[in-house]
Amino acid sequence: MAGSNFVDYVKICCRSGAGGAGSMHLHRDKKTAMGGPDGGDGGRGGHIILRGNKQFWTLLHLKYRKHVIAEAGVNGQGGLRSGKQGEDEILEVPLGTIARDAETGEIEFEITEDGQERIILPGGRGGQGNWHFRTSTNQTPRYAQPGEEGKESWKILELKILADVGLVGFPNAGKSTLLSVLSAAKPEIADYPFTTLVPNLGIVSYRDNKSFVMADIPGIIEGASQGKGLGIRFLRHIERNAVLLFMVPADSKGIHEEYKILLKELELYNPELLYKPRMLAITKTDMLDEELMNEIKLDLPNIPYTFISSVAQMGLLNLKDMLWKEINSQNGN
Repeated sequence: MAGSNFVDYVKICCRSGAGGAGSMHLHRDKKTAMGGPDGGDGGRGGHIILRGNKQFWTLLHLKYRKHVIAEAGVNGQGGLRSGKQGEDEILEVPLGTIARDAETGEIEFEITEDGQERIILPGGRGGQGNWHFRTSTNQTPRYAQPGEEGKESWKILELKILADVGLVGFPNAGKSTLLSVLSAAKPEIADYPFTTLVPNLGIVSYRDNKSFVMADIPGIIEGASQGKGLGIRFLRHIERNAVLLFMVPADSKGIHEEYKILLKELELYNPELLYKPRMLAITKTDMLDEELMNEIKLDLPNIPYTFISSVAQMGLLNLKDMLWKEINSQNGN
């Protein structure tokens, strides 16, 4: 997934189709000079619909589509013939997409399943033909209902990546390296801050042909919740992960202190993140001996932890066992 091709936020102007007008028509043929009303209904205007598609990973295909306009419904006709319904405009979106009203900022719904469809803007209703308005005292009504106008509104679509495990850590904590070792993902890796500019997804193989999805979230820095650095642009992706794996390198000045800073940034962004299961991986530990490890253990947070080295392939199976156990406890298995 190239960095330039990853788009997780788009703002689009949606306009649904207007409903067709009902027909004001009186039945006439060679045998009937003064027949009753037979005006058909107008067709409904086209909806604008979001549909979940698991083959999509980004909103790139909507980035340059600023206006989405659905078709209007066709007017009704005589002979009780209803007008054709306006064609719906269907936007395929990746799973984890949130629809938000651009003016109020209110979340309207989320798309979380493949094939799930939700109307983001309904089309106008078609007007009723004069056939509906006949009564015992007015048997030939000479009026029909106009179609309802279509709606127009700006909408925001945001993608929150769906993954079983979200990697949380400062830049250069070893998240990209771990993902590349555990999965077939090929994130860009280099020794400078913010190498990861987009979330990377990888499928991690486990025992007995099982697997789970891991997301490498771009590095957090202190102040990210206020928009510093890459800021809150990527913090939202963490909201949709089942388990958060905090990663702190063994050569950090203070592992517990670094963990607390990361946790604080998540809390400032969204306090509900504190209720997600958390685990700690101390990375780059291939140079540590047992004595140093025991010393580090004396000042670790009270959450499940393990020592790993992605480069030396150390402790990775134990890490996968711990993650698998936690993921399945969340799923009720």
